[in-house]
Amino acid sequence: MKTTQSRKKSHDDKRRRELEFAVSDHVFVKVAPMKGVMRFVKKGKLSLRFIGPFEVLEKIGTLASRVSLPPMLTGLLANMSYVERPTQIQDRHERRLQNKVIQMVKVKWLNHSEEEAN
Repeated sequence: MKTTQSRKKSHDDKRRRELEFAVSDHVFVKVAPMKGVMRFVKKGKLSLRFIGPFEVLEKIGTLASRVSLPPMLTGLLANMSYVERPTQIQDRHERRLQNKVIQMVKVKWLNHSEEEAN
């Protein structure tokens, strides 16, 4: 196990490069992919993975930096809570397995279209 870990570490270290950004450099910010979530006007496979460029305002640590974000993104990041509310129950049925019964409920959600429910 130690030999395998050592081999993997040396292989990764050859290909890894340490990125250092100075104040006033411009960087792109990686946006974490979320399946089925619409980000920046595109949904799914074609949605952006990086946004920017943004200016580095200050260095916080060895890897962390404070970046100047536009007001639209600043407000979005400040309130990252997303609340889903069901509006109505569209269908109910039971699914029978070998030794139990599961209640299935189709729900219409507030922020989703009719096509997404099907």
